[in-house]
Amino acid sequence: MEYATAYKIACETLEQLRPYCNRIEIAGSIRRKKKTNIKDVEIVCIPKPYDVGLFSTGIATVVNQWKKVRGELPCRYTQRILPCGAKLDLFITEQERWGMTFALRTGSADYSYKVLGSGWVARGYKSVDGWLTYKGKKIVIREEIDLFNKLGMDYVNPENREV
Repeated sequence: MEYATAYKIACETLEQLRPYCNRIEIAGSIRRKKKTNIKDVEIVCIPKPYDVGLFSTGIATVVNQWKKVRGELPCRYTQRILPCGAKLDLFITEQERWGMTFALRTGSADYSYKVLGSGWVARGYKSVDGWLTYKGKKIVIREEIDLFNKLGMDYVNPENREV
């Protein structure tokens, strides 16, 4: 997909989910403003409490309408096919690790691995179940800037997160 098409789909999807979220943002190649060859829509969210099953509520009422590829709610990640045919990667997190999730899911994959991942390993941190940890203790990363600060790095705008 080209950027304009992908961005439009991402915005429409975000607005469908927004009423059921405490926080929600577009991530991935769309956030990085990649011009062409966008393969999917990536969204990171902190949902409001919801139920699944026969009497689904909240975000599940929208997400479960879309064809499931992987990840059954409740989960940290689900992949769906949107009605327009685009693939959605939905990453579900919480406020205490929003910054970590949002930074990693903005990517690029090489940037997340070679720059951010190498940066935390060099400082003695590990990534465990979506958390930055130090000596087994979870580190709260509420905003992306908090992750860059922990790594002793200047903040890098999403458009420049390529390797």
